[in-house]
Amino acid sequence: MKFVSYSDWGQLPDSANTLFEQAKKDSIFFSRPWLENLTTILDADQVLMLACVVTENKLVAILPLIRSTGNCFSSLKHRYTTHYSLLLANEDQQQILTCLAKGLTQLPLRSLLLEPVDGNDRNIVGLQHLMEASGYRCEQMFRLYNWVYLVQGQSFKEYMANRPARLRNTITRKLRKLDREHGYEIRLFTGDNVPGAMTDYYAVYTASWKANEQYVDFLDGIVAAFSRPGWSRLAILYVKEQPVAAQLWFVLRGKASIFRLAYDEVWKPYSPGSILTSYLMEYVIDTDKVDEIDFLTGNDTYKQDWMSERRERYALSCVNSVKPPRRHEKLFVFLRRLFKR
Repeated sequence: MKFVSYSDWGQLPDSANTLFEQAKKDSIFFSRPWLENLTTILDADQVLMLACVVTENKLVAILPLIRSTGNCFSSLKHRYTTHYSLLLANEDQQQILTCLAKGLTQLPLRSLLLEPVDGNDRNIVGLQHLMEASGYRCEQMFRLYNWVYLVQGQSFKEYMANRPARLRNTITRKLRKLDREHGYEIRLFTGDNVPGAMTDYYAVYTASWKANEQYVDFLDGIVAAFSRPGWSRLAILYVKEQPVAAQLWFVLRGKASIFRLAYDEVWKPYSPGSILTSYLMEYVIDTDKVDEIDFLTGNDTYKQDWMSERRERYALSCVNSVKPPRRHEKLFVFLRRLFKR
């Protein structure tokens, strides 16, 4: 068993696919298409580093990292990533973690920042303990909230019956108003039809309250990669053939992730966002038969109307305490202040 690092996805042995197949059962953010596309948004001073453990020519661990100036390493992620972890084989996990930690500590690694992680992720906690035993000072700090809904076999009708009356009445009233005054149509694009419909998504996004899409290449890459196996759901609300609202969701292994929401502000009085969310909720619950719906990052009040529970995600910061105390203390204090903000 040995520690190996790679700087490109193409360098990974074929056995890596087994790890990805296993990992994507837990989260779409552990899938290979998601992680590979993240390399398209790296800054000029950032380099991909895949920290791995190999045994008998078989890959048994992958920790996707970014190496930045000053030998600071951090997790490969996007601002919409709600869960980060290492990919680990099911057998000999403690031995694999020990090898991984030893390999990391032998790098010129000044600091390691992994986020957003589950505070109870035993693999992350195990890695933390091993890093601490090697002289690193580690601390978990709150990073973000993540709202989810556990379907538990309910139908959409049962799900909506448990939503706030205010929300249900708003959707019914605004749908009638929109239909009466303008007429409307909702089109759902799935599979290979999604990439072609992204032009209308971008038209809505440009007319929305949001800034211009920062990561067009990344988003197009994700949509293309996720649409081929049928993971994408794009719903667009049209009024007289004009797209006025759009939502992009992803569905994988019984989990629906609400990825992008936008609507033309001119149509705000008709609550197009709530109309589309209700439409897609019905589809993923009654047609896709999902077990969980994930509203990703943020503690927005409106998310509480749709979801059932709130999870917390953390950042794990490990700083090399073998460095001169003054330098290491300054870095540690800086990281604490950053995440408190």
